[in-house]
Amino acid sequence: MKSDNSELIKKAIEGDESSYSNLLENYRGAIYNLLFKMVRNKEETEDLVQEAFMKAFKALPSFNEEYAFSTWLYKIAINNCIDHMRKKKLKTYSINKPVQSNDGELDREFPDTSMSPDKSILSEERSNIIESAIDELPANYKTAIIMRHSEEKSYEEISLILNIPLGTVKARIFRAREMLKKKLKDKALRH
Repeated sequence: MKSDNSELIKKAIEGDESSYSNLLENYRGAIYNLLFKMVRNKEETEDLVQEAFMKAFKALPSFNEEYAFSTWLYKIAINNCIDHMRKKKLKTYSINKPVQSNDGELDREFPDTSMSPDKSILSEERSNIIESAIDELPANYKTAIIMRHSEEKSYEEISLILNIPLGTVKARIFRAREMLKKKLKDKALRH
């Protein structure tokens, strides 16, 4: 395959389109499968495969035959895909500037979701449900969980305050959390 590629690469560099097409066909499926796993979108993958082959074709004269052509091509395809994903992620718009559309400029309006009246009610209700579940815990677990989460005491401080071993503190907090998860799950199922 390496010697086949070598001949195809030479001819492709010289401008032989059939050699370039053969190279493309030899690797197109593998490159497509690799890139599709990265972007999970058929159209984007098609575009990225096309871009990768265009970049590879332009860079073909710099290909070093000491290395495998497939490795070189994969590197180009993966780097191109990573660049694409970064650009896609970093695509930002100013919220202060109007957006250009076919109908002219459109100002953006964003609802203020930070101060909804029901949000504070729901938050308070959630806190009440959690407090109620904590109140239902056996005393030794309740004390440990309150000291850890409400008082923000370290495990070591709780151990000193309650005069119990550190391992016991950790076990009580772990068990208390498990009990709370179960109680909260049960309450959620009832509502």
